[in-house]
Amino acid sequence: MLQGVDVDATVTSLESRTRRTAAPADATAEYHALLQRLSEASVDKHFQAFKDIPWDSPEFAVDPDDTCFVLGEVDEIGAHPWYQSLPLERQIEIGRYRYAQVAKVGLQFEQLLIAGVMNHLVWARNGDPAFRYAMHEVTEETHHIQMFQEGVNRLGADAAGAPAYFKVLFPVLSSAGAWWPALFFTGILAGEEPIDHLQKSIMRHGGSHPMVDRIMQIHIAEEARHISFAHEWLKHELPKMGPIQRTAFAALFPVVMRVLCDVIMVPSRQARRDMGIPRSVAREIWWSSEPSGRLLREMFGDVRMLADELAIRGPVMKRLWRLMGIDGRPSRFRAEPSRLSA
Repeated sequence: MLQGVDVDATVTSLESRTRRTAAPADATAEYHALLQRLSEASVDKHFQAFKDIPWDSPEFAVDPDDTCFVLGEVDEIGAHPWYQSLPLERQIEIGRYRYAQVAKVGLQFEQLLIAGVMNHLVWARNGDPAFRYAMHEVTEETHHIQMFQEGVNRLGADAAGAPAYFKVLFPVLSSAGAWWPALFFTGILAGEEPIDHLQKSIMRHGGSHPMVDRIMQIHIAEEARHISFAHEWLKHELPKMGPIQRTAFAALFPVVMRVLCDVIMVPSRQARRDMGIPRSVAREIWWSSEPSGRLLREMFGDVRMLADELAIRGPVMKRLWRLMGIDGRPSRFRAEPSRLSA
């Protein structure tokens, strides 16, 4: 049984592997040293979908009537009075579908990540240390895709996954890895940060089913490295942009964040129909009510911290952040729990 999972300690331990112990001579050397540490961490501690998850363990069996699938208030559906008023069996059914839906969208997003990274790396120069770590990340993401899909299969909910427009635009979105890598890496963060926030919140509040918890444990642990890489890559590459490209990037940054956040966090129309969520309830959950708007802002604390470090969230651009509904106080440190972010 998975008990006493300390998500904060796990993430802090993994992220400490990426911190420098002595200041290198310049920013490029520091960046290269970070990539080396990330690569070594991926070699030292990594997970395999069909080795590190005991799928056939009795405690991992999925009972359709298990109350551990009831969504808690850290999930935006679980927090809504409509869901809380439903009979227990419906809450369980919707909860199983919700976990399957998040996993299905997550694996589709990671397929996009892999395709875009391959488009980006085909232009990589010999000796580029980012090539090695990016390939480690791709390897890890293939295992995430496998474990997410296996989890969906075992949950027994035929989750709809991402909206149809996302699948249609998949080839165009993945091509951004070649024609504008900075925007593509922004898109990576736009998908990784919200799902990471949701999974950490669930684990901090006791978790769910043992199989779901194990999947989230693995994903949180390895995403700590992936998110660190995306943050540091952007910090390293942004100074190379000219003023026009930098201004365009600053304007697109919050838009990409919000659009791809909705792909990850807001169930597609088909998924909402499958769960039986009324339109009026869906509008309140995503993101028109005061509690849901606060949740949306909380998910982007780390992103606001990054944007401030990149100097792309000045007074003019902050208006765009507010328009997107994701402005607010930046995190004081990476992965700061939202309960500290009042």
